[in-house]
Amino acid sequence: MTGATLFVVATPLGNLGDLSLRAAELLRRVPVVAAEDTRRVRGLLAHLGARPKVLSYHAHSPERRAALIVEILAGGRDVALVTDAGTPGVSDPGEILVAQAREAGIPVVPIPGPSAVTTALSASGLPAGRYLFLGFAPRRGRDRDTWLKAATSAPWTVVMFESAVRVAALLTDLGEVAGDARRVVVARELTKLHEEIRAGTLGELAREFGARETRGEITIVLAGSGSAAAEAPTPVDPAARAAELLRDGLSRKDAAHQLAAELGLPRNTAYRMVMALQ
Repeated sequence: MTGATLFVVATPLGNLGDLSLRAAELLRRVPVVAAEDTRRVRGLLAHLGARPKVLSYHAHSPERRAALIVEILAGGRDVALVTDAGTPGVSDPGEILVAQAREAGIPVVPIPGPSAVTTALSASGLPAGRYLFLGFAPRRGRDRDTWLKAATSAPWTVVMFESAVRVAALLTDLGEVAGDARRVVVARELTKLHEEIRAGTLGELAREFGARETRGEITIVLAGSGSAAAEAPTPVDPAARAAELLRDGLSRKDAAHQLAAELGLPRNTAYRMVMALQ
């Protein structure tokens, strides 16, 4: 066991104000930062007035790079692992380095903070007591078919990532498997200047995003197959409902009151609808 620690540090999705005080203090004092994008993290470090040594560590880094970072840790220097945005290891580089550090007996300490997964969930309005995170969809073939089946058959809310240029295609494919009426939320550019959160059905949002140019980071939250929000509610025909209430034996006055309460209609409007059926 060494005295050095690997810190897994969550960084802002876009708004620098979301960086925790603990993370800011850590980045100011740690001697080495392993970053997915060194140019991007240098901007954050400059904002903090921090001057650690910055090493590149990303999804395509050679195996030797993780071993080098472990050597730095074994030599007694702390290292902070950061990604472009959000929490390392969640569809971002990190798990291999963390595993190797643990194997070497080096403590790993998480510095929690922003995550696109939980941020999108919190604003989706869909059940979040249990959810399934599936990351990015495979591009094509049998792997994509298997992934789509898993995403649409899960009984819980499902969170996924997708690139802006492929979001319409993914929504369309999900709709072909789950049905166009399945509820979905598309969150774009979370916490940034052009943040946008769109809620609707798979069919509606597939058409919307298919008809526009989309940019930025995308997080999709899909209603689970067992959720009450899995399908869009069937619109109620006010006239048909008014006729049903009269057939049930309600007076015209009571039917009008009931219709207004159920559908949120003005009482005068509901009364006119009932009277028109007499």
